[in-house]
Amino acid sequence: MIEYYDISGCYILRPWTMAVWEMMQTFFDAEIKKMKIKNCYFPLFVSPAVLQKEKDHIEGFAPEVAWVTKSGQSDLEVPIAIRPTSETVMYPYYSKWIRGHRDLPLRLNQWCNVVRWEFSHPTPFIRSREFLWQEGHTAFATKEEADKEVLDILELYRRIYEEYLAIPVIKGKKSELEKFAGGFYTTSVEAFIPNTGRGIQGATSHCLGQNFAKMFDITFENEKGEKAMVWQNSWAYSTRTIGVMVMVHGDDKGLVMPPKVASVQIIVVPVPFKDADTQAIFDACDATVNTLNEAGFRAEADLRDNYSPGWKYSHWEMKGVPLRIEIGPKDLANKQVRAVRRDNSAKIDIPMVNLVEQVKDMLDNIQQNLFDVAKHKRDACVKTVRTWDEFIEALGQKKMILAPWCDEMEVEKDVKARTKGETGAAKTLCAPFDQPDLEGVNCFVTGRPGKKWSYWGRSY
Repeated sequence: MIEYYDISGCYILRPWTMAVWEMMQTFFDAEIKKMKIKNCYFPLFVSPAVLQKEKDHIEGFAPEVAWVTKSGQSDLEVPIAIRPTSETVMYPYYSKWIRGHRDLPLRLNQWCNVVRWEFSHPTPFIRSREFLWQEGHTAFATKEEADKEVLDILELYRRIYEEYLAIPVIKGKKSELEKFAGGFYTTSVEAFIPNTGRGIQGATSHCLGQNFAKMFDITFENEKGEKAMVWQNSWAYSTRTIGVMVMVHGDDKGLVMPPKVASVQIIVVPVPFKDADTQAIFDACDATVNTLNEAGFRAEADLRDNYSPGWKYSHWEMKGVPLRIEIGPKDLANKQVRAVRRDNSAKIDIPMVNLVEQVKDMLDNIQQNLFDVAKHKRDACVKTVRTWDEFIEALGQKKMILAPWCDEMEVEKDVKARTKGETGAAKTLCAPFDQPDLEGVNCFVTGRPGKKWSYWGRSY
């Protein structure tokens, strides 16, 4: 999926990876265009004056900002920052473009890269110094319009994870401590990696409120002729999604690709025995691939003659191809193929006349099974607790913990401090929109009345 590069934290995304990104991009881009959101592109570079304008926001990114200080051998008079995110790049121009209520809503998105430099343990996809993402930046006349969009976009992110990547996620709201720096509130989809016992933020949709409008003077004249400030949102998902997919579905044989995003959904492998009509088998493989491709599947044949069938099985299993079709002399004689699933190794013989229908059913079943298995594993890792002792026990068992909380920032800071260890500290992941009953429930830390249920755990 990747190749390591000679700069730490930077990775080459190979075609196997880019195909997944492009499929998610195709889905998401079409959906936001239905919402009348338009694509644009802003420059990679940010001037220091603009970057420093929004103090709270940039403090959250300050250690990660990379700076250009030289051109050739000459020092630049003023260093230039490379965008860690684009609020400060875009909003001076929102101020210029928005004058009256007829200029609203302004809804723009860009597909681009960002650079975040400061960290000690880079991890492919999960924490890299440069990554691809989309970032939406929108401005509205009213809070109600902004609130609605936040949730509409979050639902698209849920669909990317659950419908395309076959990963269950929880939709919820971030705590004040964990929200986007300078924002009003942050919503997210949260996934969980059972093998490591860590949560992972899947994607975020922020309501920025009017904070940036104040900083960048983004105002408009409303229908009554009065000057008013806009309400803004920003939202993004990145190539981190692919890392989550690898960790949730991968097994000891290698990758497991959900059919909806697999670059190759079906690999056709000839299995010629001694004295078999090899050319007839190869021709049958080609015909099978053509039939499947014409039906809209992504299928290829592996006709390399310098590798054995067993080696090819192993190779394509490692790459995670959802379905393998084998064709040997007996299959040729019986006008059938043998299909082998990557997710559970189940084998079935399919008559050629039923090929397209049965392959479609199998791929649908694989997609659903991957989601069901991932959800079962995730749900088995969720532990509901009411007390600090139960919380510590569950944390030691690498659980995702649902606990009642008094919603006080100092308490969350205290939990972080008290759980800090070699593997990191526990923190809130999100307060799920689907809240259990709070009646008579007290905070697991302070014993004071609980104000919300929140998911807690260690995270990436």
